Order: sequence, then C-alpha cells, then structure tokens
Amino acid sequence: MMTGALARPPLRALIANDERLLREQLQSRLSECWPELHVCAVARDGIEAVRLTAEVNPDVVFLDIRMPGLTGIEAAREIAALDDWRGEIVFVTAYDEYAVTAFEEGAVDYLLKPVERARLELTVARLRARLAQVNTPDHQGALLQTLAQLQQRLNGNATPRLRWLQCSVGSSTRLVNVEDVLFFRSDEKYTRVQLQHQEAFVRTPIRELIAQLDPQQFWQIHRSTIVNLGAVAAVQRDDSGRQRVTLKLHPEVLEVSRGFSHLFRGT
Repeated sequence: MMTGALARPPLRALIANDERLLREQLQSRLSECWPELHVCAVARDGIEAVRLTAEVNPDVVFLDIRMPGLTGIEAAREIAALDDWRGEIVFVTAYDEYAVTAFEEGAVDYLLKPVERARLELTVARLRARLAQVNTPDHQGALLQTLAQLQQRLNGNATPRLRWLQCSVGSSTRLVNVEDVLFFRSDEKYTRVQLQHQEAFVRTPIRELIAQLDPQQFWQIHRSTIVNLGAVAAVQRDDSGRQRVTLKLHPEVLEVSRGFSHLFRGT
C-alpha cells in the first residue's frame, strides 16, 4: 500500500522547429540537462505547434522564431491565448535582437542557435523555478504583452495602422472604415467584420489584423475575436466566472477567454 503524497506527473515539453537536426539536437541536450522532462511532441511548423499544444498541453514549449506557417512569435501568441494552457515558452533563435527584449521583460526565455549546454542549463534552472510557482492570469497577461512587443520588433516597428478595409458584402466589395467595425471574429476561412447594420468578410486572419490595428482602440479578447473598445457597453461575469462583453449597437455577446481576462480587471 502506497503512503505519503502522490507523485507529481512528469513535466512535458513540445519542440517546434522546421529543421530536423536542430530539433534532435535540442532534444538530446534536454535529455542531458533535464532528464526528467519528457518531450511529448515535436512540430515542424508554427501551425502544427499551436495544434499540438492544444492537444497535449505541454508544460514547456520550445519555439524556433523563424518557421513556416506561423512564426514562433505568432504561434506563441496563439498558444498563450489557449484557455487551458498555463505553461512556459522558450524561443530558439539565431537572432539575438529579438530575444533580448523577451528576456528583459522576464515573461519568456530564449536560447541562441546553436544551443550550448551551459546556456541551456541556465534556462532549465529558470524554468524549474517558474513551473514550481502558480501560474496566474497576470503572468499570462505579461506574456501576451511581451509577445505583442516582440511581434512589432519582428515587423520592424513600422507597421502602419489599418484605417480602411476592402470587405466582401454579398457579391460586392465595400470599403469599410475600421472605426465603424464593432468587432472582428474568425469564421472558418474568413474573418467576419461586424458593422452596426450588416456584416462583411475579409480573408485576413485575426493574428494579422491585430498587428495592424490601433491597440488603443482594438483589443483581442479571444484567439478568434477582436473588439472595438468604443463599441463595448459592459463587461460582466456569468455563473461560470467567464467574462462576457456586451455591445452598445449589436445584440451579440462576446466571450473573453481566460488568456485575455487580465484586460478587464475588476470585472
């Protein structure tokens, strides 16, 4: 008969890199520096990294910054917005200028290619300390904020703010002022553009739209939803504790995912 506290399940990791040799090198180094860490999944691009993270819910995700499909930073932003994920992110990059900001903010760690054992040991020590703590919504908020800053750096800090959108409305194309948009929501292959009296569609995904919109006016509140703050009537909690956004000029109620709940403090 077993006595004492139940054994803690082993920590698990996902490695995402489009280069097989680099994936294998990192996995080999991790087995040396952190033998109790189990690499439960590997991804070959950013899209697969997001999908596998949602499926296996690893404690640590190692993301190469330069990957097809989604960059490491784009994938990290989608991962950080997953409702049930509360892990840590480490970037693996050959570009130190992207990594320094993340490291200084303290929300993520980074490794430079080729990964050296001494640097990996330092990263492992930091990860052990963080994973021993309770991961709070504040941590998720800091992580999302840092990732947004890194995305701007990756884009060269020169992305112009989006003012007009060419949208499909039925069989016609309409030029829409983004200030008139109540919210954007992913809808299978398209993004729905909700106006006061009609809806339109664009092919631009949410992750690209949020990088172009004015952050003082538009907030991402869910991995599939961006809301115009000027259209918000109230934010309330339902019986399950989830935050819900009601709008001034539209009856639809928008859900705020846990990864973005820090945006509306006090509700």
